[in-house]
Amino acid sequence: MPNRPLFLKLLSAVIVFGAWEIAGRIPVSYAFPTFIESMQALFRLALEGTLFTAYAETLKPLVLGVAISAAFGITLGLWIGLSARFEWLFAPVFIVMQAAPLAALIPLLVMAYGIGLTSKVFVVCIMAMPVIVLNTAGAVRNTPVSLKEMGRSFLASDREIILKIIIPAASPVIFSGLRLGISAGFIGAILAELKITPTGVGDIISYSRSVADYPSMYAAIFSIILLAVVFLNLLERLENALFEGNNRGYVSD
Repeated sequence: MPNRPLFLKLLSAVIVFGAWEIAGRIPVSYAFPTFIESMQALFRLALEGTLFTAYAETLKPLVLGVAISAAFGITLGLWIGLSARFEWLFAPVFIVMQAAPLAALIPLLVMAYGIGLTSKVFVVCIMAMPVIVLNTAGAVRNTPVSLKEMGRSFLASDREIILKIIIPAASPVIFSGLRLGISAGFIGAILAELKITPTGVGDIISYSRSVADYPSMYAAIFSIILLAVVFLNLLERLENALFEGNNRGYVSD
């Protein structure tokens, strides 16, 4: 079937949304609306402009944090993967960052940087960067030795081996780390809005919950998930465009 991946994705969406609708009609809880009610609330928020105004605030720390995490994360990951000494110095830092409870660090960030954009960007970076760094380092470190030896046998320089052999060979795992990092960045952005200052989509979630407008609350949450899926699909297309000959496929294919 040529469109099998698309068919499976649509089938999965139908099953999930159908289960959501059934659970809302049973109902599982008075605070659990149906899928149709949530989508009606989503369209209402979009028509009123509330949703777009909220995303104008939410996307600022999200985009900045993810961009910083991707740039520095891949660079540091390459360095850690290529240098055993650098790995010994810095890899434990990112392992600790990945394991640390973020909610406990947010008050420290607020004390140091206030309640503005800087603190929220830091929250996104703390969530996104460790997984990008560690995935990149692991991918570079596990590049087949035979590929590097082949490059040296053709008198390739260290720079050419890194750019033309190591990075393309490691690209599937690097982009897997980017996808996980972006997903974590979305969580960090919403968590920052819920814990630091109620702005953007986090404000919609908090306010809707406080006034028991649960369809709007679930609509805001659904919009975040939808945006994350769009971001991840764009990243997948970027990987296919940059490393077309090295596309190993995905579980969904």
